Amino acid sequence: MKMIPMKISRRHVKLSWIFSLLLFTACATVPLTGRQQLNLIPESEMLSMSLTQYGDFLKSNQLSGNQAQTDMVKRVGKRIAAAVDQYLNDNGLSDRVKDFNWEFNLVKDSVANAWCMPGGKVVVYTGILPITKNENGLAVVMGHEIAHAIARHGNERMSQEMLVQLGGVGLSAAVDQKPEQTKQIYMTAYGLGAQVGAILPYSRSHELEADKMGLMFMAMAGYDPHGAVDFWQRMAANGGGSGMPEFLSTHPVDSHRIAQIKQDLPEALKYYQQAKNN
Repeated sequence: MKMIPMKISRRHVKLSWIFSLLLFTACATVPLTGRQQLNLIPESEMLSMSLTQYGDFLKSNQLSGNQAQTDMVKRVGKRIAAAVDQYLNDNGLSDRVKDFNWEFNLVKDSVANAWCMPGGKVVVYTGILPITKNENGLAVVMGHEIAHAIARHGNERMSQEMLVQLGGVGLSAAVDQKPEQTKQIYMTAYGLGAQVGAILPYSRSHELEADKMGLMFMAMAGYDPHGAVDFWQRMAANGGGSGMPEFLSTHPVDSHRIAQIKQDLPEALKYYQQAKNN
């Protein structure tokens, strides 16, 4: 009888060691911020799920027929994507986007919203254009959403949920054994719930990280980062009434957030000047 606790203890030690090893090998570093994150899910799996959901979204939503606005979305997206690709390549981080196939679409929808899925699938809703007002304002939104994808915030959220709900079971095993639960975790991680593309709130730390990274990305692409302060102030003003924009409800705007963006402006302006000089 005295030997049983010892066997259990050794098993627990072994499991603890395996779990620690899993966490160690799954750790990654977020570009620009240097924050350590946990990504348990292979990016190939995230991309596969993303493409499925993205395809379903395009089938059930109407693309905008406004050619000028559509061209603007594609132009801004391509400029930011090119700047991001260049930055990652220059810093030995090109693996972050090696399987990305960038795509930018403007969807006809009165909701003020935008999002970016893994693999570089970016969607902007026409409802947010009156708030972005111009190309620079649009760069704020697209830079922020692209930052979420580059930082792999969705993978991080899904990894956290899988640890809580499935005990760290591998994704392939989870799909086989608990397909509905795994799908729900993915849908929750990307906020795809009842309406595909209706992004749910990221954590506070993810939002602030995407703010900073997006600010740098838009500056690298040659867009004036000062526009980020103006945009978020407009978003705050538009959310003052009863009809709060979707983008605002999922991206909380307050004095702390705007103050943080102002604090990051000097760094972003260096990238902006470099872009202007090239």
